[in-house]
Amino acid sequence: MSSAADEPASTRKGRRLPLPTPSTDDSPARVTTFELFFDLVYVFAFTQVSRLMAETHSGFGVLQALIVLALMWWTWVGFSWISNQASVDQPLLRAGMTITMIAVFVAALTIPEAWQDLEGGLSGPFVFALAYTVVRTMHYSIYSALSAGDPALRRQLMIFLIALVPAIALILIGALVGGPAQLWLWIIAVVYDLAATRVGSAVGQGWRVSSAEHWAERYGLVVILALGESIVAIGVGVAQEPIDLAIILGSAASIVLSLLLWWSYFARLDAQGERRLAETDERARATLAADAYSYAHFVIIAGIIVTALGVEDAMKHVSEPEPFGWFGAIALGAGIAAFAVGTAVFAFFVGVRRPIMRIVEALVLLAAIPVLAMVPSMGALLIAVGLMGVIAGIEAVLHRRADDSGGGGGVVPGDAVR
Repeated sequence: MSSAADEPASTRKGRRLPLPTPSTDDSPARVTTFELFFDLVYVFAFTQVSRLMAETHSGFGVLQALIVLALMWWTWVGFSWISNQASVDQPLLRAGMTITMIAVFVAALTIPEAWQDLEGGLSGPFVFALAYTVVRTMHYSIYSALSAGDPALRRQLMIFLIALVPAIALILIGALVGGPAQLWLWIIAVVYDLAATRVGSAVGQGWRVSSAEHWAERYGLVVILALGESIVAIGVGVAQEPIDLAIILGSAASIVLSLLLWWSYFARLDAQGERRLAETDERARATLAADAYSYAHFVIIAGIIVTALGVEDAMKHVSEPEPFGWFGAIALGAGIAAFAVGTAVFAFFVGVRRPIMRIVEALVLLAAIPVLAMVPSMGALLIAVGLMGVIAGIEAVLHRRADDSGGGGGVVPGDAVR
């Protein structure tokens, strides 16, 4: 996570940091090209998570994939805090993040065998766990360098070790023992890491978000990267098939579905989140950044990736008259529902107090799963798009009325979602 200092800003400006902070509220930073380059390895990780889900084609396989996604997400979150604290366009930090990129890529390579080692070569689960350990260690090492002369950050990092060390140990032990024990140890590691970090943050109060603009943009871009996976899934499903009218229509419906996901986040919530961060004082901003972004956005990303799994499964059979089936229907409906829930939680944290249509969307898509399973794949795609489109239209009307009446329709006064 990122850092905060309890000392006055004038004192912070007067001391020398080995890695200087990139931004202040007076001089907002934006995401650099190196940060975008760094995130590309996570695009590959998202692809590998989708591949693991598709190959196992089971609820248990989806659970395993989501655990791996949670581990990878938490490594990305750590560096989102670092890059908001210090400029990545300097040799020391860039070198550390390059080593991290290599480790993340190795971890992503082993995702298909993170739970079951393939014959020959090194142990897939252990290589994944070892690469994960390198990433977490690099994150902590870079933050330790940043903490020079910053007592508040040093104190927070010491508290952070209470979450970091046991979580890494559980991941390594789980990879070594394998079997059902690995699943339970990794679940415990994820839950403990997330919970202990959140509690430790409340106790230490040492993290800081220097630039609201940079922070919101960084998370918005990772949502775009995840949406890119939903676009790739359309082509993966029919890449080896001769083009026909069904593929064209299915592709069009799938693109519209991805567009509706994009609209739900960027047309309604993205600017509101940045504005709320900018309006919040330093200490409260760090808490808001953690809750609304580092935690809630995992549900958003997971929802997009599971939705992409449903789209890929639908496109594989888009020309067939047989029923879509339960696996694809659950992935499609539950994925959209999870995304809607994630955006509802995010909306609540950033000031949209009654994001009712997001909850309605989640409930409607979950209720529609049996119908999606019984109709052909093309029908399932069209039904999903139709339901999302109707709900989005109603939401747009409600927000327009709220804006016209001065923000009384579900947003905090003065914070109408644009």
